[in-house]
Parts: sequence; C-alpha cells; structure tokens
Amino acid sequence: MTGISALAEPFSAEFTSLLLITGLMTGIIQIVLGIFRMGFLTNLISQPVISGFISAAAIIIIISQISNSLGIKIPRELSAFDAISYTINNLSKTNLITFSITTFSVIFLLLFRKINKRIPAALFLIIIFITLSYFFNLEKYDVSIIGEIPSGFPNFSIPDFNFETIKNLIPAATTLTLIGYIGSVGIGKSFEMKHRDYKVQPNRELIALGLAKVIGTFFQGNLVSGSYSRSAINEDAGAKTLLSSIVVAIIITFSLLYLTPLLYYLPKAILAAIILVSVLSLIKTKEAIQYFNIRIDDFIVMIVTFGISLLFNISTGILIGTLLSFAIFQYKSATPHVAELVKLPNTDYYRNIKRFPNGEFVPEYSILRFDDQLYFGNANYFKDVIFEHLEKRDQKPNFMILHANNIHNIDSSGIYALENTQEELTKKGITILFSGLIGPVRDILIRADFFNSDHSSRQFMNISDAVNFAIRQQENSPETSSLIAQHNTRKLPSFLRKKQ
Repeated sequence: MTGISALAEPFSAEFTSLLLITGLMTGIIQIVLGIFRMGFLTNLISQPVISGFISAAAIIIIISQISNSLGIKIPRELSAFDAISYTINNLSKTNLITFSITTFSVIFLLLFRKINKRIPAALFLIIIFITLSYFFNLEKYDVSIIGEIPSGFPNFSIPDFNFETIKNLIPAATTLTLIGYIGSVGIGKSFEMKHRDYKVQPNRELIALGLAKVIGTFFQGNLVSGSYSRSAINEDAGAKTLLSSIVVAIIITFSLLYLTPLLYYLPKAILAAIILVSVLSLIKTKEAIQYFNIRIDDFIVMIVTFGISLLFNISTGILIGTLLSFAIFQYKSATPHVAELVKLPNTDYYRNIKRFPNGEFVPEYSILRFDDQLYFGNANYFKDVIFEHLEKRDQKPNFMILHANNIHNIDSSGIYALENTQEELTKKGITILFSGLIGPVRDILIRADFFNSDHSSRQFMNISDAVNFAIRQQENSPETSSLIAQHNTRKLPSFLRKKQ
C-alpha cells in the first residue's frame, strides 16, 4: 500500500482501482513464475530467517489485536513499538467490559483446547456472545462490535488501466510478488516443520496464489496471500487437508448470503481472543533455543530477522536476514575447516589430530584435509593455510598429502591455487600427493592438464595408499606401481583420455 499511496490518495476511488490493478499484475507475475518453476527461489531463504520473520509476524498480529482486546482506540498508522507505547500511556482508557470478554474468551479457548481440541470452542464462543450482545446491547457500553457487513457477492468488474499505470505499478507489484510469496511459503513451511506429514510445493503455491489474485481482481478482491492469523486458526482447529478450505469457503458463502445480519452483534474482542490463542503457536521460542544450543550463527540470524521485522517491517526483516545468512555462509566458505590428520594406533583410520591427540605423528609427511570446494572465494586461504601449517612444524616433511574427498568442486581460481601451491612446495623439496579425489573434480583437473606425465602418479584412492607410496619412495623401493593412481572409469573424450 505504501507504493500505491505515492500515486493516489489512500482509500480514494483511484487508490482502490490502482490496488486492484496491482493485484492483477502481481497474480500474473506469480503464475508466470510458477509455470517456469521458479519456486526454488524460496530455498535461498534459510530456516532461521523463516522462524525469525514468522515469530515477528505473530508478535505484530498480537499487537494489532490490542485495540480490540482492551477497547483502546489505537491509531492505525503507528508501528508495533509505537502501538505498545501508546497502549501503556493510555491504559486508563481500557474498557473493562471489553477486557473481561477477551480474558474470559482466552481462558475458555485454552481450557477447551486442553479438554479436547476437536470441540468447536470458538464457534460456541461466537454464538454465546452474539446472543449476549443482542439481548444486553453491549454496544451502549462502548464494546466494539462487527457492525454491518454487506451481504451477497461483489459484482464482476474490469479495472480501468493503461500502459502508463502499469509502468508506475511495476515496482509495487514486483515487491508484493516476492514478499507475499515468501510470507505464504514461510508460514506453510513452519507448519510443515511442525507436523512433518505433508510437503509444501512452492511452484503450485505460486500458481495458486497468482490465480487467486487474478480472479479476485475482477470481483473487487483485495490482494490475496497466505494469512498468518487465519492459517494459525485453521491449523489450531485441527485442519489436515484441502477439504478444510472447501468447507470454509462453503461456510463463508452461506454466511455472506444469509448470516451477515446475525454477525452484526459479534464483539470484536471475541475475534481478537481467537486470533491471540491461535497465533501463539507461531512464536518460535523452541527453535530459538535449539539454534542457540546447536549453532550460534543461526540464532543470530533468527534474532536479527525478528528484530528488524519488528522495528521496520517484515519485508525488510526478510531481506536483512537473508543477506546476513549469505554473508555468514560466504565467510565460512571463504575460511573453511582444515584438519591435520594422523593415523589412529593399530588401525588404518586417519582422523583430526585435535580430536585424537594420541594419533601416530610422522615427521616425514603431513596429511591435510580441506573441507570445502576450492574456488575463487577461498583459493588464497587454501594456499595460506598450507604454508602456515608447514611453518609450525619443527621438521620439514618430504611429502604433503592432501586428502581431497571433501573438495566437491573446483574452479579456475582453485586450479591456479593448486598449481601455485605445487610449484612452491616443489621449490621447498616437498612432494604433494592427492588422496580421495572425487570423479567430477578429477575430470576438471585432467582437462586442465594438472596431472601431466610428471605428476600422473600423485593421486591415490585413499590415504593409506598415499602414505605407503611416500614411505616406499623414501626407501627407494621400486614396488610403487600397484599403489599408484586413481583412474577414471568414465569415458571421456579421446583428447582427454590420452592424458590419464
């Protein structure tokens, strides 16, 4: 609405028309993205980001219900924190009857939830208080009620638009496409994590949300998206399948046609209580504790996303949280874990010396394991960590064994780093050997002519073979051919096969 407000007076006829056109554009964009299977983009949003902004959304929803819960009229334009401050400063204006209704309703709902969640406690509550409101005229005690609801269906209409209007609305439509979709899938994934008996399908979600917006445009429908509060209420009521949405649609249709006069007397405090009880499950306190205990960086991402979403808005929170996730990921990838390996006594296993300090240390050779892909982001770090390791040793080794089973990819910068490292080690009289190179990386190194005729005997299936090769080389033993070299079984082009 912020982007549209810059083009027309809020809630004017022109504003409403632009809002409908924006919904149409957003829907079309989402349908196109769904058809081209762009739903994978949600995979770029980490789970701590999702937990953070959903928790913030739950808090925002709770704050938005303060007015209906206490009977205090809070200006709509206030932020979440300003609304809390306004409420504290105006607690004396609390309507005690409204507050009593809210308190009773919350206790009523929580009590029946403990007794049996299948009991439609919310429906009973609505019927009871519609009756009380009608006979005792609660409105005269300043209890806010729903009031008149237009009955029937809106008329079909086509919004009036032109090329200039579409051009002006593109930024707003694009933003709404991404943020609305991320929010909808995020709330879906939060329930997916909770129940683990169904799977959110992002591409179908895109098409469904897009169709809802497009169809809704022609019936004066507002921008349709997944609702945090309504999803929580539906889940809280025990809904399991899409049939629940069909039932809800039927009930809404029946209500629009026949029940709107009865809903006139429903106190808003009842709706507030239902929402408050339902959205409490969206606050991810357990996930926050888990992140703190397991990975502090995930905890930081969640808290930052949560805080930014509350301080500013959810879209900003998601953006900052996602950027922070990528920054942390990039930092870890640029400085990956590197382990010096030693042989465990009386075994053929090689493990990190920091975890197994009783391992067999041999000064004549050094074994390092690099635990990430080798690419432009960590190529210099790769070289630095090898030579820093050599400087710390009391005796210069004759062989450097690089256990490369965790190097799952390599680019041109990585190849250059390997070549440069190999040259520097050769000048120092150290021979570099490779163990556990995976096929795709080996293929790239072969195409780069890294394993030329002088170095073709430097790759081995495992560490033990590389160590035995080093030992026999030191002993000048001629029987090393049986230990040498992994060979590709994959058929490469003829101009590559001759280099193996």
